Amino acid sequence: MRVDLLVPDVAVPRPVPAAGGDAGAFGRLLDAAGSVLDGAERAESAFVAHRGGLQEMVVERARADIALQVAATAAQRAAQGLSTLLGMQI
Repeated sequence: MRVDLLVPDVAVPRPVPAAGGDAGAFGRLLDAAGSVLDGAERAESAFVAHRGGLQEMVVERARADIALQVAATAAQRAAQGLSTLLGMQI
C-alpha cells in the first residue's frame, strides 16, 4: 500500500495583520465627537446658569451637530463596506 500526500490547489492563507490603523482612527473619531457633544452640553448649561452667551451656545451646538453627522456617516459607510464584503461570493 502506498500513501501520497495531498497537496491543496489553493494558496496557504497568510496571517492577517491587525487593523489598528482604521479601527483606531474610527475610535478617535467617536471620541472627538463625544468631546464636542460634551462641550456643547457645557455651553448650554452655562447659558442656562447665566454664565455664557447665546452665541457661544449656538456655535457649540452647531459644531456638535456637524460632528455627530460626520460620525454617523462614517459608521454608515463602514457598515456598507462590511456588508459589501460579506455579500461577495468567494
